[in-house]
Amino acid sequence: MSAENKDAEGLSPGERPTLKTISRITGLAVATVSRALHDAPDISAATKLRVRECADRIGYRPNRAGVRLRTGKTNVISLVLSTEHDIMNHTAQLISSIAGELRNTPYHLVVTPYFPDEDAMVPVRYVVETQSADAIILNQTEPNDPRVDYLMDQGFPVATHGRTNRTDHPYYDFDNYAFARLGMEALARRGRKAILTIAPPPYQNYGRDIVEAARETCDKLGVKRYLLQDVTSDSPSADIHASTAAALQRHPEIDGLFCASTTSMIAAVSAAEEHGHRLGETLDAFAKEATPFLVRFRPQILTVRENVADSGMWLARAAIQAINHPELPPIQGLEVPEYDDPLLHKSDAAPVT
Repeated sequence: MSAENKDAEGLSPGERPTLKTISRITGLAVATVSRALHDAPDISAATKLRVRECADRIGYRPNRAGVRLRTGKTNVISLVLSTEHDIMNHTAQLISSIAGELRNTPYHLVVTPYFPDEDAMVPVRYVVETQSADAIILNQTEPNDPRVDYLMDQGFPVATHGRTNRTDHPYYDFDNYAFARLGMEALARRGRKAILTIAPPPYQNYGRDIVEAARETCDKLGVKRYLLQDVTSDSPSADIHASTAAALQRHPEIDGLFCASTTSMIAAVSAAEEHGHRLGETLDAFAKEATPFLVRFRPQILTVRENVADSGMWLARAAIQAINHPELPPIQGLEVPEYDDPLLHKSDAAPVT
C-alpha cells in the first residue's frame, strides 16, 4: 500500500483528527507535529510542509478552547470593518489577501463588523474584553485614533491599514498625498482649469492627506479647486451622483474630476455625462482602484492602482510579529503610487509648472 493511501486511511470511521493522529500517520513525535503547525523556527521547512499537508488531508482543525487553555492564545486575528465600506472593490481584496497570508500559519481570520451608527470602539473593546482574538487589524484610521490608543494602552497587538499620528504601532498605508498630487498634475497636464474633488471623510487620515495635497497642488498650478462638502467618497452612490450633478450645475467651468474610490468615480462620471460632458474631450477624470474596473467602465478615466494584495500581506505579517515578538520594532510599510502619464512622452503636452 502506498504512503499516500495509508495516510488517507489513517482515520478510523468517526474519528476526529488530532495531533496524535498526525503523529501516527507521519511517524513524527506529537511535540514535533505541534511545533511544526505553530511554525517553530527550529523545525525544517520540509517537515512543516509534510505536517501541514497531512493536517489538510485529514481535515485537522485545532480545538481553540484547548489551545487557549494551554497557551493563552486563540490563534485568531480579528479584522474590524465598517459595514458601509466599499466591499465591491477595496475591502473584498483586503479580506482575501489577509486570509491568504494567514493560510499556512496557525492563525485564522475573523471579520468583526460594526455599523455606521455604532461607536467604532464597541467591537474593539469586545474583542479585548472577551479575549476572542490575539490581535486586531483596523482600517479607516484617524490621525488621533482612540481605537489605537486604547489597544496600545492595553498592550493588545494591533496593526492598522493607514497611518495615525502615532509612530509606535505596525501599519501599512497607501501614500494618498502622492496620489492626489499625481492626479491634479495629470489633470492640469490635459489643460483642466477647474477640478472637483470627491474626498474621503475629513476625520480620516487619508481624507486629510488628499484634501491637503489637492489644495497645495492646485494652488501651485493655478488650477481652480472645488470640494464636495455634503458627501464623501464613502457616501451612497445616489448621494454622490446628486451632489456632483448639483456642483456641475452651479459651476459649469468644472472640467476635471478627482475621486478617491471606484464607486464614487462611477457615480460622478455618470452625473457628468448626464450633464453633457464627454470624457477625454470636455472633461477628464482621475481615480485609484484596487482592480482594473474603471478602465473597463470608461477607458478614458485616468487611474493609478492601489496594491491591496500587498497591504493584506504586510498587515498579516505585522499582526503576527506583534503577537509573537512585541519586543521587535513594529513592521511598517508605505506604498507610493506612480502614474506613467502618456502625455509626458508627447511634445504637445500642456506644461505643468
